[in-house]
Amino acid sequence: MAAWNLYRHRNTDGSSKDWAVTTHADGSISTRWGKTASRLPSINTRTGIRQHDIEQQKQAKGYVFVGEVEIDDDGNIRLPQSRPMLTQTPPITVDKLYWHVDCRAGHATLLDMGIALRLWLGDLEAWSQAQGLATSNWSGWQRLVDASLGDEAFDLSGQIHLEHGVLPWLWLMALKRAAFPGVSVDIATESGRDVSANLKAETEVLALFDTDVEAIRPLAESLGLLKPRLDLALAMSDQTDHWF
Repeated sequence: MAAWNLYRHRNTDGSSKDWAVTTHADGSISTRWGKTASRLPSINTRTGIRQHDIEQQKQAKGYVFVGEVEIDDDGNIRLPQSRPMLTQTPPITVDKLYWHVDCRAGHATLLDMGIALRLWLGDLEAWSQAQGLATSNWSGWQRLVDASLGDEAFDLSGQIHLEHGVLPWLWLMALKRAAFPGVSVDIATESGRDVSANLKAETEVLALFDTDVEAIRPLAESLGLLKPRLDLALAMSDQTDHWF
């Protein structure tokens, strides 16, 4: 049986779908796809494209690499016999994130989302300047803002690399946490783990960008990702003494 690279995309409803690709001896490329199961029934074979290129296209759409598998002519999936079974999953180093925004919202929600995106962008820019950080060259800024200014549904996806910095992720986290009706925001690590909207729980992603919650707390509070910390000294000083 041929060796295939298997990828998986996790849907917002908790389900998932798989996609696999292999290169034949004649240079042609075969792909298989279907709902996550022990068999991928659908198949397509074509020429004129490299496996590396088509894998990158899928990764940009939010698919994450699962591993190398064997697939027979009927689409049945098996682990390679030469591969030892692991009793413990090795740690996977995160070096990029995959994101996907699916918007099926109405015009009013699009307006509200566009206003929020630009407001958060202003907070990010102010914080970046205060920290003396270089401007991020992440392409998602303009793509999302432009899409939010339109009147039509949109479906965007891409990646956030280490060199893009932590700000694009925080921007998408704010959008995810806002939970606008009809707007689905998915963020995943290379291992396929879904990133939650709980900033404190995402220590792995914070470590990717060499930061932690306390270092970005003021920005996270302005984005609505953390509740403002109560200053007890200030609160006590504001209390009126009613003893008499």
